[in-house]
Amino acid sequence: MTSPHDPRPWQRPDDSGGRPASARLVDPEDDLPSANYGGDFETTAIPRYDTAKPANDQPFSLMNDPEPLPYVQPTTGLAPGAYGTTAAPAEVGVNDEHRDRDRRGTQDLGLLLLRVAVGVLLIAHGLQKLFGWWGGPGLGGFRDYLAEVGFRYADILSYVAAGGQVVAGVLLVLGLFTPVAAAGALAYLVTAVLAEAMEAHNDARLSSFLTDGHEYEVVLVAVVAAIVLIGPGRYGLDAGRGWARRPFVGSFAALILGVGGGVAIWVLLNGANPLA
Repeated sequence: MTSPHDPRPWQRPDDSGGRPASARLVDPEDDLPSANYGGDFETTAIPRYDTAKPANDQPFSLMNDPEPLPYVQPTTGLAPGAYGTTAAPAEVGVNDEHRDRDRRGTQDLGLLLLRVAVGVLLIAHGLQKLFGWWGGPGLGGFRDYLAEVGFRYADILSYVAAGGQVVAGVLLVLGLFTPVAAAGALAYLVTAVLAEAMEAHNDARLSSFLTDGHEYEVVLVAVVAAIVLIGPGRYGLDAGRGWARRPFVGSFAALILGVGGGVAIWVLLNGANPLA
């Protein structure tokens, strides 16, 4: 080090002046930025985490753009709330089945009452025809009535009609195969209404058909058709099936099958015009 009073100008020391070989002087020009230096943002820029972005997009910057959130892998197998665990994301939604059940209210109870009432009536009338209980005609009287109205094969038809009436009633009470049972009951009731209309026409009282007690059968036809369209409800053995939760296309098919079956039985086994 030289004195400030030294008249000699400052000079770079020579390498031969006893300086160690490992020593190196710092050149002030080394601290100058290079020609291609991008400034402070060159060191603070964060590259994009998604490789699908175009290469010419600017990277995320700490000064202007927010950082991408880090991805946290959820852990499983540990108790909720345990130290060091992360709760797995859960999908928030509404269970359609529970929502529909809550909104049905007393609808299922009403359908149960309707099914049981119609089923008990069908069972009672079928037993009257089969065994003559409760003042019924029995198989002989029922067979004679069918032959009198004009049905062919009355012997076989009496067994099929009375037995089918009991079976349909039992299935409706249980809520089992409800569309099929209701369609069979509807076919029987449609045929019965046509037979009653023909009998009333022969007795010259067709004009008073709906006011002399036959409106009961017409209402029963409407009730069974409503059961076909609405479904059995959840209080029955069909509760887990689609026609109990949301009846739609199958109900229309069962309704057409019931009405068409009743009309077909009348046309094929009787053939008379009940209004002529």
